[in-house]
Amino acid sequence: MAKKGAANAADTAEPELSYEESREELNTVVRRLESGGLSLKESLALWERGEELARICERWLEGARATMAAAMDEREKDGAPADPDTPF
Repeated sequence: MAKKGAANAADTAEPELSYEESREELNTVVRRLESGGLSLKESLALWERGEELARICERWLEGARATMAAAMDEREKDGAPADPDTPF
């Protein structure tokens, strides 16, 4: 039953941004916060959005690291050198 609830929550969530989209929006949020002149409410809302964008970027980076590690493991299994600077 828990899986069904999780699937329903995922169905209603907005699609995740790409790494590049998230990073660009995060840069915009930081610039707006640094510029000042915002109310406390606006600043908190922007900060919360920035935290979410940072989490999205981190998930993308963790996925990329995992993909690279898996590729390197596969390369080692095939007998290729593990050093990425070593030519094929």
